[in-house]
Amino acid sequence: MRPAALPPHHPLIVARGMGARALALLPFGAATLAGGMAIYHWTDGLPWPDSFLNAAMLLGGMGPVDQLKTNTGKWLAGSYALFAGLFFIVLAGVMLGPVIHAALHRFHLETGDKQRSE
Repeated sequence: MRPAALPPHHPLIVARGMGARALALLPFGAATLAGGMAIYHWTDGLPWPDSFLNAAMLLGGMGPVDQLKTNTGKWLAGSYALFAGLFFIVLAGVMLGPVIHAALHRFHLETGDKQRSE
């Protein structure tokens, strides 16, 4: 006998939707991290582990660890920091999409273009 299907807004279904969205954004996050590592490595000559640390800290919202010495590195790292902040906001929005959708259904709020009958 097959178990009954879970309702579409069950917490497990919502969590699965969040996981699927995170998995879809994983390559974009890896490319963003690799770009930041390249900036630190090629502009200021930091070793790859230090480049990873600085890029990961910026991507996580903490800030850089090492001080940059070249103007090019400072401009590129500043641009990367702004992009990393934007990436974090987009990631949070995409990940919270299923939660917001489930909350709208839980409170029976209209999400479509249906006209109310008066």
